[in-house]
This record gives sequence, structure tokens and C-alpha cells, in this order.
Amino acid sequence: MTSESSDAPAPVTLGPGVATPPRRPGSIRRTSTIDMWWPDGWGTRTHIRGRARDLLTPADGTPPQVLADDVVAATAATDRTIETIRSEPERPRLSTLAGARGGSRLRAALAWAVPDERRRGTPLYLLLDDLAGATLIGGFAFTQWPDEWPEQWQHRRENAFKGRRMEGVCIGFRPGSTALTPEGGPRPVDNTRPVAPLVDPADPLGWHEFTDRPGVTMRRARRIDVWRDGDLHIDAMFQDSASVPSGGRVAVHEYQVHARADPETFELRAIEARPRVLPFGECPSAVTRIGQLVGTPLSELRDAVLARLKGVEGCTHLNDELRALADGPALAVHL
Repeated sequence: MTSESSDAPAPVTLGPGVATPPRRPGSIRRTSTIDMWWPDGWGTRTHIRGRARDLLTPADGTPPQVLADDVVAATAATDRTIETIRSEPERPRLSTLAGARGGSRLRAALAWAVPDERRRGTPLYLLLDDLAGATLIGGFAFTQWPDEWPEQWQHRRENAFKGRRMEGVCIGFRPGSTALTPEGGPRPVDNTRPVAPLVDPADPLGWHEFTDRPGVTMRRARRIDVWRDGDLHIDAMFQDSASVPSGGRVAVHEYQVHARADPETFELRAIEARPRVLPFGECPSAVTRIGQLVGTPLSELRDAVLARLKGVEGCTHLNDELRALADGPALAVHL
């Protein structure tokens, strides 16, 4: 699909998908989580812990192999400026990111600080690249705790983007969208959906280890499965979810993406996105725009997505999902 047809029904959210499908023999799975929490409450620094792991599931039935496992620990100020950051295993230059602010400028700082991580498509780079989007949506978690944080809950609903015009920022906020107030600001988000735990009890190795912390938390989670069957196949899932007082989690964003690429050149041959959970009725329309990426080498997607699907042509969160497909070639090497 390259554009939205006036005769076709508008895309709608499908509801949360299967949390984690079984691992395929002869595949590699990258999983990542970025967890955020606020020990001192609303309006204080964000504590961040990210982890990403590559797990190879051999075709011959031998035990799975962990190929890479990276951890990032950071704190960010209320304006999303990184205050402290470190990684395990340690990368000495990572400390130079302190002072960089979450957003497009953070990604520019990454290009200088850890260029080799991006070139090699490492799990660490996926975590670092995701800090911009994760810190943007982190405060949403407080909207799910109205009784515990009544003043902060009301403030978040009414003032989080007060005075900021969102019209034209993305397809969900395109002109005339029901997501916009008459002044061009965003309406409160009420369209969340309960989601199943990420880890399948029948396959505890399917995800890396992470901790469900008590209280107000936000999590960005990814799963990327890559295997060869003629073409190179990629099945990817992306989810932003918040904890809730009753236990469990609710998602505000969830997409699933299926892609096929040339097994030698890694040129994208086909791609489909399924909107699972999104905040506004206009948001799912973003999936109708992604066909224009066909023909692009996977390794170029981080830049191509930002260039072709910017503004009302794309969804900020779907773009994050699509950009991560650039790591496909790096993962395919292990197959």
C-alpha cells in the first residue's frame, strides 16, 4: 500500500496482539525493554533502565545461544535532558551523552558518541535510539493513577501540552482530527487497552529478564524475530504500556509489522503494519503510507523513514517501529 484509498475502509485498531509467539527454529530474536519510574513522584527526574538481548534459536534443536546482552541505566531531568548514563558492558564514550536532551538532537549526539554501535546494529544502539521516544511518552503513566496522584493526574490531562499546537505533528494530529482541541492542542487520551504479560510461561527464554516494579511505571518493549525462508523475514512488535493500580498493564501504543527483504541485498520487498492499540481514531491511517518504503535497503530505513514519513505522512510511534527494522541485516548475519 502506498496511499490511503478513498474507497477503502479506514484502518482501525485490532486490539492487543498475541504477546509473544513461539520462537522459530533457525531464527534470531531481539527483545528490548525500557522501563521508567519516578521514586520522588510527578515532576521529578525519570529513572530509566533498558535491556536488550539477541537470542539465536538453532535449527538443529540445540539449546538457544545468547549472542549479545546490553543494559543501559540513566536518569533524565523533567525536560528530558539526560543527567547520568552508563551501560553494561561499559562503553566509555557513553558518558558524553550527559546533557543531551531527548528528541531528534539526542539522535544526532548518538551519531557522534557511538557511531560504531549504529553501524553494527547492536542491541545497545536500539536502546539508545529509543530513549528519545521513550522519554517523550513516559509521563503518560501518571494518567493511569488518578486516586494515588490526583493533582498530577489532572495536571497531566489538562496541561501536559498546554499552549503547544500539535496540529500537523503526525497523522493522528492532522488538520481536522478528532484528537485536536479547537485551539490545536491534543485531547486527553482515554483509549487504552489491557495487555497480556510479555513473557510466555511456556517459553521463559523468549524474553530477557526484566523486573515489574511497583507503583507508577512506563515501559517501551520490542520484539524482532528474523529468519530465512527464501526471503529474509522479519516479524516485529512494538508496545508502550503503563502500570495500573489494579495490577497488570495497559497499552497506549502497539503495532505489529511483517516485512520481507531480498536475502542477499536486504532490499525491502514487502511490508505490512497492523495497528493494535493507538490513542486516537485517526492514528491507524499511518499504516496506509508505509508501502513507499518498498525497494529501500533495510540498512537505510532509519533515515528513509524520517525523510518520507514525516509530519502528517506518518505516526511517530510507527516510525520508531519501522526504523528499528534497519537492524535486520546485522541480525541476519548470525543465521
